[in-house]
Amino acid sequence: MIDVLVIGGGNAALCAALTAREAGARVLLLEAAPRAWRGGNSMHTRNLRCMHDAPQDVLSGSYTEEEYWQDLFEVTAGHTDEALARLVIRGSATCRPWMQRHGVRFQPPLSGALHVARTNAFFLGGGKALVNAYYRSAEAMGVTVRYDTPVDTLELQDGHFVAAVSGGQRFAARACVLAAGGFESNRAWLREAYGQNARGEWPADQFLIRGTRYNQGALLKAMMAAGADMVGDPAEAHCVAIDARAPRYDGGIATRIDCVSLGVVVNQQGERFHDEGEDFWPKRYAIWGHLVAEQPGQIAYALIDAKAQGRFMPPVFAGTQAETPAALAEALGLPQEALLRTLGTYNAACRAGTFDHTRLDDCHTEGLSPPKSHWALALDTPPYTGYILRPGITFTYLGLKVDATAAAHFGGTPSDNLFVAGEMMAGNILGQGYTAGIGMSIGTVFGRIAGARAAAATGQPLTPLS
Repeated sequence: MIDVLVIGGGNAALCAALTAREAGARVLLLEAAPRAWRGGNSMHTRNLRCMHDAPQDVLSGSYTEEEYWQDLFEVTAGHTDEALARLVIRGSATCRPWMQRHGVRFQPPLSGALHVARTNAFFLGGGKALVNAYYRSAEAMGVTVRYDTPVDTLELQDGHFVAAVSGGQRFAARACVLAAGGFESNRAWLREAYGQNARGEWPADQFLIRGTRYNQGALLKAMMAAGADMVGDPAEAHCVAIDARAPRYDGGIATRIDCVSLGVVVNQQGERFHDEGEDFWPKRYAIWGHLVAEQPGQIAYALIDAKAQGRFMPPVFAGTQAETPAALAEALGLPQEALLRTLGTYNAACRAGTFDHTRLDDCHTEGLSPPKSHWALALDTPPYTGYILRPGITFTYLGLKVDATAAAHFGGTPSDNLFVAGEMMAGNILGQGYTAGIGMSIGTVFGRIAGARAAAATGQPLTPLS
């Protein structure tokens, strides 16, 4: 019998497998995807949010525990477990040397990532390179990996893990780590979670999935049926406004539209519906998917003029351009009269200041509802560009209740040999909202905790993580 079974193939699962193997456990990792698509959502990531008290190789200034915590508290509106959140924050300060020992390399942030140069460490080669580095290290250390092996259900006895079942195969182990992601790829479950709106629409039918198609939520369903303690709202997720031309799955970060704070966003009636400049983009980008999902048809349009060009990370698809707002309305299929009225009202409300997209500047609107709090410049310089937006789901927040040992809970009692990491428990920390890079922080820190605890459950020594 193997010692530790890890179910999942992304960042959290790999961190757990590597840590358990370092402790001396015999480890088997089951990945639902084929080898070519291994890595879950992690292959689409690009950075890790890191606490640090002084400048480091690719991190400028400092980003203290308290500032990190305040950023998280703000975006979650307090819907977070502070003790577990601070555990992640502190762990993010010490994990990078361990990551580097397993082949992960870092680089300075790209020019379009001004707001996270101080807070986030970027992976050289992105998430795909990180995932590949971890798999190389795992294979070199003797971790056994099985691809094309989605787990259907678990055998449990009073919260104690016995075995996992995949099709006709049974995998028994002394301990187990669940790190198989959320249910964002399960279209039927998304439809059920988001329901039908007052217009008779089913918003989830229009959602695009930014990441893997293999996160079907089978293990979440199995754990719910087994009476595991759950946390999080099924209708809460990391949901971003992305290009409507993005593929149904695996579009990744390249499909995100980052110009929102530099222009205006309107719905299909040509009307604005939210403050585009309420805060820095890394703190607000993950609310825009939900905002678009609330609009008629689950569609919106981000509009900028020539002054915004070169000030944001360009998406993979070029926007629609026109020399006048009227021509842009026609090209996008928007009601011309309504859009011109919206832009005219917005332009008249803009109050000149000192524009600076690297800080919360004093360019704002007056007498406008909704307002634009910062970076409010009139749209008056051709060419004008528009991007059509759809909600893009990254991962769902419904998950398993855990404690500081990453143990799954049943009726308030922690399991002695079943642990959880990554998206399957992120809802403990992300009750709502998101801030750039924290998903990888949660996966890395809790993946390592889960791996160490799983190895200890098999009799291996529990060593401090450094």
